[in-house]
Amino acid sequence: MERLTPLAAAFLDAEDEDTAASLAIGSLAVFQGPAPSFEEFVTTIEGRLPLVPRYRQKLRSVPWDLAPPAWVDAPDFDVRWHVRNTALPAPGGRAEIGQLMSRVMVQRMDRSRPLWECWFCEGLADGRWAVLSKVHHSMVDGVSATDLYRLILDATPEPSPPVADDWLPAPPQSGLSFTAQALWDLASTPVAAARALASALSSPQRFVRRTGQTAKGLLYLTGALRPAQESSLSGPLDGSRRYTWATVSLNDIRTVRHQLGGTVNDVALAAVTGGFRRLLLSRGEKPTAHSLRSLVPVSTRASGAESIPDNRVTLMLPFLPIDLPEPRERLAAVRARLGALRSAREPEAGTSITSVAEYGPFPSVSLGIRLGLHLPQHQIVTVTTNVPGPRMTLYGLGREVQELLPYVPIADRVRIGVAMFSYRDTLTFGITGDYESTPDIDILAEGMTQSMDELLAAADHHGDQPR
Repeated sequence: MERLTPLAAAFLDAEDEDTAASLAIGSLAVFQGPAPSFEEFVTTIEGRLPLVPRYRQKLRSVPWDLAPPAWVDAPDFDVRWHVRNTALPAPGGRAEIGQLMSRVMVQRMDRSRPLWECWFCEGLADGRWAVLSKVHHSMVDGVSATDLYRLILDATPEPSPPVADDWLPAPPQSGLSFTAQALWDLASTPVAAARALASALSSPQRFVRRTGQTAKGLLYLTGALRPAQESSLSGPLDGSRRYTWATVSLNDIRTVRHQLGGTVNDVALAAVTGGFRRLLLSRGEKPTAHSLRSLVPVSTRASGAESIPDNRVTLMLPFLPIDLPEPRERLAAVRARLGALRSAREPEAGTSITSVAEYGPFPSVSLGIRLGLHLPQHQIVTVTTNVPGPRMTLYGLGREVQELLPYVPIADRVRIGVAMFSYRDTLTFGITGDYESTPDIDILAEGMTQSMDELLAAADHHGDQPR
């Protein structure tokens, strides 16, 4: 029986404790027209469901939290409940797309069914159409979520044929048997922990080295207990959302990277930092060195494991340098801070915490998570996640995918989140904002593109300097 990890279960608990949050992640694929019929779209999805077995499974909770919820076959699975049809009002432009994303993504998912939805949307400007994919964060992280697009996308204009399908739902376990299995898993926890420890001790030198690295990383993580400086960027959420996006050229990012140093992610985060600086200044607030701590997810997913639907992610918690007015200084500070956290093994420390939780008795782990969720959160101001996407052109039902717009959920006093996703030669910043407190979300989007323009100008100036 496959169960949620404590990390994945925490996404469910966080949603339960926060009445203003829906922790589903998603993205909108915009296609060249003309749109296929809705029936043709549903038939395509049905023909590829065997590629993602999780889409026909739902979560079953265990009494008294004896073990994490388990994935079980959904006996009443109906693809037409998950595949929806909608249309944008005229003119079907940027504002209407943002409203669709906000309306669909803010609605919580029905946990009595598989935790995904796919919205077929017509009425976009210029005869285009779109597909909004929505999946609960307990099922996938950002990397594995993008792989689920293989239900409808192809690498060539020629659609893939349907996949042979002989699926029948497994008979559900009785409540007594299901609970007994959870008790057995709970009783086996010390054995699994002992085996993990024995495996670690089989190489004493490596064990000592990793222990030292983890201790160093934990020391850095404890620094994140310091609250961020209060600003309008964090506070209570109202339950509704705004959504917009900005795009920049990956070639421009590479130019900045080549001339000024850093990684693609460093340059993208520097652009995000400049956008937040402009937003605070437009609100009459002074950006300070400790105004903007971001949760930066770091994938721990091995190459080739992208299609496995689960969460394999750790984190870094840097302060983004919104106090620095000069774009080159911001990029240098982003590089230095992320480099310091990596050198201090902060991501590895986060992984160690989740690993320890997996070997602990789940009732106590779950209780600890719930108690932690009741504490007021003043440390994290935003989330900035970057997922690399495909470089080649993708197609759906023979139509070209022109854009892929990512969506990240927000919760727990985090009023703005940014999801970055690359497709072909474009990096898209998908921006989610709290509706009531972020009416100026477009200033943030424009600030990111302006910040990128400044970085590119600085890179061009640097390239013109004599060597």
